[in-house]
Amino acid sequence: MDPTCSSESIYNLIPSDWKEHPPPPRYVSVFKAAVKDEKQKFKTAMKTMGPAKLEVPSPKDFLKKHSKEKTLPPKKKFERNEPRKPPVPLRTDHPVMGIQSEKKFINTNAADVIMGVAKKPKPIYVDKRTGDKHDLETSGLVPKYINKKGYGVTPDYIRKRNEEVKKAQEEYDNYIQENLREAAMKRLSDEEREAVLQGLKKNWEEVHKKFQSLSVFIDSIPKKIRKQKLEEEMKQLEHDIGVLEKHKIIYIANK
Repeated sequence: MDPTCSSESIYNLIPSDWKEHPPPPRYVSVFKAAVKDEKQKFKTAMKTMGPAKLEVPSPKDFLKKHSKEKTLPPKKKFERNEPRKPPVPLRTDHPVMGIQSEKKFINTNAADVIMGVAKKPKPIYVDKRTGDKHDLETSGLVPKYINKKGYGVTPDYIRKRNEEVKKAQEEYDNYIQENLREAAMKRLSDEEREAVLQGLKKNWEEVHKKFQSLSVFIDSIPKKIRKQKLEEEMKQLEHDIGVLEKHKIIYIANK
């Protein structure tokens, strides 16, 4: 027989409107979110693709027998080379008392302050609104080099070297002039040099015109010889024109 169906069942003593109370809420720490975020931050920082890259040990550095045992330094003979310290004073010895100096420290210090030169503050400069201070002497903002006595003056060694170069050039010019007198050389004037230059250019144009009038097909030996001759003449004329244009002073032998 089912006991719940009986009128004398113990379950009949429970009131019908009774409800079970919900359990109390669990304790939640106020630092739970902060701890979770910090844990996740360190966890993310430790993530790597595989093991950390470590330096591979060298095969030459293998572990040897007794290599980790501590070795004591070699035994040395003790010798007292340093002098002994002075002995400790005896109990009956008393320090000298009553010694006084005749120097007036107050007056001396006051006189030193009055007669002394005031210390100048170290020059500084500030480059930020926060007040960052820096040394002004080593900053390059002080024009101390342009105020020097020898600023802008040519050094002695450079002046001496320029004089030596100038003297050597004069000696070389005199040597050239002497050789020109001995060899009876004549210097071309600017008009003569220009006339020679224009004549060379005119000759080059004539040779070039002949070169352009050659046949397209060079199929015979005379044609090849003529082409080669014209090329050599143009090359020689180009060389002479370049020499005259490069050198402004030209000397020729007198006949």
